[in-house]
Amino acid sequence: MTKTHMSAGRLGAATLLGASIMIAAVPAMAEEWSDTNIGIRYGTQFGEPYDPDTIKKVIVSFEHVGGYKYGTNYFNVDLLMSDSNDSGGGGRNPNAGAQEAYLVYRNRVDLGKATGGDFKAGIMRGLGVTVGFDWNTKNDFYSSRKRMFVAGPTVMLDVPGFLDISLLALDESNAPDGINGRYAYTVHAALSAAWGIPLGTSPFNFQGYALYIDAKGKNEFGGDSKAEINIDAAIMMDLGRVLGGSKNTFKVGLEYQYWRNKFGNDASVPFSAGGAGNGAFAKTPMIRAEYHF
Repeated sequence: MTKTHMSAGRLGAATLLGASIMIAAVPAMAEEWSDTNIGIRYGTQFGEPYDPDTIKKVIVSFEHVGGYKYGTNYFNVDLLMSDSNDSGGGGRNPNAGAQEAYLVYRNRVDLGKATGGDFKAGIMRGLGVTVGFDWNTKNDFYSSRKRMFVAGPTVMLDVPGFLDISLLALDESNAPDGINGRYAYTVHAALSAAWGIPLGTSPFNFQGYALYIDAKGKNEFGGDSKAEINIDAAIMMDLGRVLGGSKNTFKVGLEYQYWRNKFGNDASVPFSAGGAGNGAFAKTPMIRAEYHF
């Protein structure tokens, strides 16, 4: 990595981090509404780049979303526990599955609420600015230590529930085993959608997210990165409502994730040829349960 690349990466990170700190301070005010849940997911067809085997994972999550005077605040942390096909202990223990923690924080300021203006137009319900960060750590052979800052505009569409579309700048770095220090990728763009839409008057809800992430330049080992497509969607049933108990408390459902060129790795180069192979193209059905409080 050149000095120019390093300086640009640090400058971009500093800019996005500063924006995140300023806007993230807003939720210190009392939230007007919130929804918090503890969830669990299980699937048997996960994939990881440079791993030819399918992987079983249990994912335990803590998720919080809340609304305050000027916008919304979102926080999620996943604890991902793999079977032995995704070796843990830095890849040195083939009998132990890897463990990963992945944290996401997003804060969205609604410009209409913040300025008193009217940003409604046609199907657009409002306009916002989103900032936040991703953070992870994992104890497999790669030993990811991802840090990513995000910022960009968000369009809120006028649908039952919500549908938000964002154009984000991503400033990502990592410090895996095998490199010195922290490597900053080229700042790149992502088009994202997040939704939660009730299916009529039924007890079912369609929820999820979709991401198109542009290529992020050279990776830390000198190879070219690829654009990613990551779609994760679930149909969830309000079990309490169906059984005559408390509504919006216990939810169960089915989830599916489609992730091509995972983490920017080229899924078209076979593992047998030294590439990321099918592990960089995950197509994963899951079962999911949530307890909301």
